[in-house]
Amino acid sequence: MNRPLRMPRAKLVIAVAAVAVLSGCASVNLEQNLTSANTAASGFTDGQLTLARDQSERDALRQRASDLLAKPLSQKDAVQLALVNSPSLQAIVAQNWADASTAAQSGRIANPILSLERVRLGSETEIGRLLSFGLLDLLTLPTRKGIAEQRIKQTQLRLSSEVVDQVTQVRQAWVRAVAAQQTLAYTQQVVASAQASAELAKRMQAVGNFNKLDRARQQAFYADTATQLASAQHQVTAAREELVRLLGLDDSQAQQLKLPERLPTLPKEPLSPSDAGRQASKGRLDLQIAKADYDAAARAQGWNTITTFTDIELGVRRDSVFDAAENTHSTRRGFEISLQLPIFDWGGMRRDAMNAQTLAAANRLEATARAAGSNLRESYSAYRTAYDIARHHRDEVIPLRKTISEENQLRYNGMLISVFELLADSRDQVNSVMAALNAEQQFWLADAALQASLIGKPTSAGVSGGGAAAAEAGAGH
Repeated sequence: MNRPLRMPRAKLVIAVAAVAVLSGCASVNLEQNLTSANTAASGFTDGQLTLARDQSERDALRQRASDLLAKPLSQKDAVQLALVNSPSLQAIVAQNWADASTAAQSGRIANPILSLERVRLGSETEIGRLLSFGLLDLLTLPTRKGIAEQRIKQTQLRLSSEVVDQVTQVRQAWVRAVAAQQTLAYTQQVVASAQASAELAKRMQAVGNFNKLDRARQQAFYADTATQLASAQHQVTAAREELVRLLGLDDSQAQQLKLPERLPTLPKEPLSPSDAGRQASKGRLDLQIAKADYDAAARAQGWNTITTFTDIELGVRRDSVFDAAENTHSTRRGFEISLQLPIFDWGGMRRDAMNAQTLAAANRLEATARAAGSNLRESYSAYRTAYDIARHHRDEVIPLRKTISEENQLRYNGMLISVFELLADSRDQVNSVMAALNAEQQFWLADAALQASLIGKPTSAGVSGGGAAAAEAGAGH
């Protein structure tokens, strides 16, 4: 019988120890991911992104949420509340932790396999022990470790991007909720005024000082404002509930939610193009993610090119043979090599797939790089246009409307114009105020979108023509 090749015990021990040392591969923990996201998106998280892993941590976050809800919620506080209270954000962090752990696992050596066998032949009993592991896994360990580290980086970048997206949504939802509340308050004033005007028109017609057409105009204006009020009331509910969902508030917390009465005042000066350029992150998240995707695909292609051809396993064997008839005991030692023969499948399709994936990643990187500047310019244009319009309404339109109203009041007092003309001017003023409120809302929505674009997360301003439409309808004629 041929005896297996012998391997000295000392060499076996050294080989096993070497494998154990080399298995210290890429690793990741939650704190690494949180630190990476808080650093990359510091302007969005203020270093407060966290994950509650047990009940005590959840209780601490809930207490923090209660403290924030104890006062009218500013936009900054709304972001902090979402970071500590939103289950959706907590789910994003937890899932990212899982993805990073899976990526780290891909860079580790697979556990060795221990095979035991017992064979009897006549008086002989043979007990075989085989310890085997993937030789290619060992030989390609440095490459796989690098790939795993690259994938961990990908998960960390994606966490930062997702957090920026969530925070931007919170900022914009807060703007819409406060603006809706502010619009409702003004609409209620308009309705009260329109009701009084309609009642006045009715009485004046009764005494012959108002014709049927003029009274109908006032009644129509009142009817329109009543419709506007119903729409504004629903908009307050819809915008508030959108904010509640993004903040992750339960029913009791939603009842505690208080918002400021007005949007913040416009900044004295808008962000200049040069300042925007300086603030734009040199390491934009979108470019970093695309670059990390390409690097991971390129590294994986080099490693997988080898594994598509074959696979090799190395095993260390130790057999014990007992002969009951002769009462003898012998031991055989050696090693085995298993080689996958590329006869039916040479791995051509898998290599084509990897080449295609690398090519796709390269083109996505190029597309992202080309679009980065365009996205930033579009976001800044929306921001600057919204600022100029809002400031124009504040500094020009509203003061002019106020002057016109005061002059018309003087002329009415001097009996130079009729009450109908005075009421028509009042309707025009309502239209201007509604347009101004909408312009302020649009600016703060564009501001939130620009902040996201500066870090490399292009985001829609989320503006709509609802306010403008309401303003036009508010004219009533």
